[in-house]
Amino acid sequence: MPSETMPSETTATTLHHPIWVEHEQQRAADLQLRIADRITRFAGSMRFVYIHAVVFVLWMLFVESNPWPTLTLTVSLEAIFLSTFVMIGQNRQADFAQRKADHDFQEQEAELHVNTQLTRLIHDLAKEIHSTVCPAPPQAN
Repeated sequence: MPSETMPSETTATTLHHPIWVEHEQQRAADLQLRIADRITRFAGSMRFVYIHAVVFVLWMLFVESNPWPTLTLTVSLEAIFLSTFVMIGQNRQADFAQRKADHDFQEQEAELHVNTQLTRLIHDLAKEIHSTVCPAPPQAN
């Protein structure tokens, strides 16, 4: 299903920010993070909602005569784990955003430095052209 593909799964022609590529490579190298990503991706899908709705209805109708205590415990434990996976995802996004911001800052500083050098060179060139085209008048003694 197309909706289940990871954002990092792209064609060969798709270009990504270098920080994104590095970030995805680091996450792909860590088994625990790959598992957390898959669980988070599944838990954030409508399939997850539908499966849980069906399971909870079946549980209440056919599994237990008084399903509320056990069902409440199950749902509470699941919520604890899912909130942890959400926080892992948020930490991942915050880490990526910080690294990209740092990279962008360095790139902007380098660009400013280049622009400053170019401006100085253009200024020097303009002064030289001006002195060639409009030589100073001879001074009277």
